[in-house]
Order: sequence, then C-alpha cells, then structure tokens
Amino acid sequence: MSSLRRLIPSALATATIFLFVPGRAAEPDPKAVSYTLPDKIQWKKGSNTDTAVLQGDPSKPGIYIQLLRWHPHSMSRPHSHNMERYITVVSGTWWVGTGTKYDPDSTFPMPAGSYIVDRPNEIHYDGAKDQECVLYMVGIGPVMTTAAEAK
Repeated sequence: MSSLRRLIPSALATATIFLFVPGRAAEPDPKAVSYTLPDKIQWKKGSNTDTAVLQGDPSKPGIYIQLLRWHPHSMSRPHSHNMERYITVVSGTWWVGTGTKYDPDSTFPMPAGSYIVDRPNEIHYDGAKDQECVLYMVGIGPVMTTAAEAK
C-alpha cells in the first residue's frame, strides 16, 4: 500500500504534464496542404487600402483571392467593375453606396460576417468610416474598374 501511495503523486504529475504542456505540432505535408501564416502575408500599402493577393492575379485571366484592408476615413468614388466580385467582411464595418452621386452619409453598413456580391457594370462606392475594415474578396480576372461619378 505504501508503494501505491508513492506512485499516485508521480502518476498525477505525469498526467498533468501531458495535459498542460503542448506537444510539438507537425507541420502539414506541403504536397497535401499549402498555407501562409498571417505574419507571412505580403501586404502592399496604399493610400486608402492595403491589399494582399492570396491567389492568382486580378489583372490576369483566372480566379483571384485577395484581402483588402480599408484605412479609417477612406472611401472609393463611384465606379463599376466588369466582373462579379464576391466579398466577405472579415472585420470592422464596410460602408456601401450605389449610384453615380457620391454621398458617404447615405452608405449602408455591412458589419463583419456580411457577404456581398459586386454585380458587373453596376455603379457603387464603398469604404471605411471611423474604423479599419478588412475584406476577403474572390473574383475572376481580368477585372477592370471604371470611374462613374456624376458631374
């Protein structure tokens, strides 16, 4: 019985180590999974938005996937795109307006989790108001943007 009493504390200590000390995780096989960790995503800085192309190229034929980080107090002017673009708001609130008259006060809030489709050749404008906003965008290239502001 005394050897059992000595064994129980060491068994509990060993179990605690296995529960609370993480094991070394194995990296996924690159033949099976391709990934980019957040600190390795290459952002291109811009005056209104920063962009990171995750897949493809919006200026070339084929699918592209990108992240857009709208800076606070930044909005696009009325414009359209020649191709559909599929957008999910990852963080913040994205503000969207339609038509050729630029009126940021009339934009509609799209909070994080919203899903939006930019229809081809339809005029809209968008951006961030008082906080940063991050979008996840998927489209088919080549995508062209055409200014469409009312004079």
